[in-house]
Amino acid sequence: MNLSPRSSTTIHTLTRRQLVQYGSVLISSSMIAACTNSNQANSNQSKPKDSGLDKVTFGTNWVAEAEHGGFYQAIATGIYKNYGLDVTIKMGGPQVPSGTQLLMGGAVDFFMGTGIDAINAIAQQIPKMTVAAIFQKDPQCIIVHPNRKVKTLADLKGKPIYLSAAANVTFWPFLKAKYGFTDEQKRPYNFNPGPFLVDKNSAQQGYVTSEPFAIEKQGGFKPVVFLLADYGYTNYATTIETKKELVQKNPDLVQRFVDASIKGWYSYLDNPTPGNELIKKDNPEMTDEQLTYGITKLKEYGVIISGEAQKQGIGAMTEENWKSFFDKMVSVGIYQPNVNYKDAFTLQFINKGVAFYKL
Repeated sequence: MNLSPRSSTTIHTLTRRQLVQYGSVLISSSMIAACTNSNQANSNQSKPKDSGLDKVTFGTNWVAEAEHGGFYQAIATGIYKNYGLDVTIKMGGPQVPSGTQLLMGGAVDFFMGTGIDAINAIAQQIPKMTVAAIFQKDPQCIIVHPNRKVKTLADLKGKPIYLSAAANVTFWPFLKAKYGFTDEQKRPYNFNPGPFLVDKNSAQQGYVTSEPFAIEKQGGFKPVVFLLADYGYTNYATTIETKKELVQKNPDLVQRFVDASIKGWYSYLDNPTPGNELIKKDNPEMTDEQLTYGITKLKEYGVIISGEAQKQGIGAMTEENWKSFFDKMVSVGIYQPNVNYKDAFTLQFINKGVAFYKL
């Protein structure tokens, strides 16, 4: 199932790519090939020919932006090359098949996923596996107008909230169970902030790194933002996932890609200029102002470096967090309790300590 298309009249950053929409992976090879060829034609990344490096294709979950910066940085600064890798990034977008489809269809070797999607794949007996979690916190947020009566998420009970269809199978059941929200509050969110801007009593979903920026531009005010990760929605995001077969047959390749990507993220957070130049080549609509905003928010909210990542390094995951998140989703009916969620991830490639990745 494809991601929801953006409105042609909406600012680029108002369309979120993190819409977990589940569907069959039995997509035809011709669709995948068409998508692959289209992305390749649009890519401005220079690739050495016959370099002797292992060729790797990484799929992102949306068009190039700050949330993908570390991967672009690893190309721009030669980190991937130093690890013996010749990496091509294939951008996602509104007409691109889902990551699971691309991954299982062989169009990409690695994909940028989420924890909730990884467990869902296991429930559907799809053999893919998460090998690292770049984002310790899912950037998904709820945005409200400045309002003295709304101080916490709980204060939104009974108020209209603009939500995408995908929210019904991700964070909305969690919010309903925790705060007593009801489906009567839901309003259809089509990735256009217009209805939210008009109704000062409403809220809308978004990504902490994007929608608040666009709302400030269009609405002329700074919205209040509630990052769901800070309210118990502990979903890993911007994960690195691959086929279980690759983990088993070529763990060295997986390890090198994970290590190099993590080092790329440390480099990007330190000096994002090289990565940003590649991002703007792949996505000419991206601006320096939006990139700066995105990076600032990634740092401000501890999206990348928080929790276990502060000790074990970017990309860290724990069995405890996977179990905790799974249990929460079982309790709200997203998963059946007999799903073997442990098959969705492995810790063998990560948690080496900050010093290792900064060498």
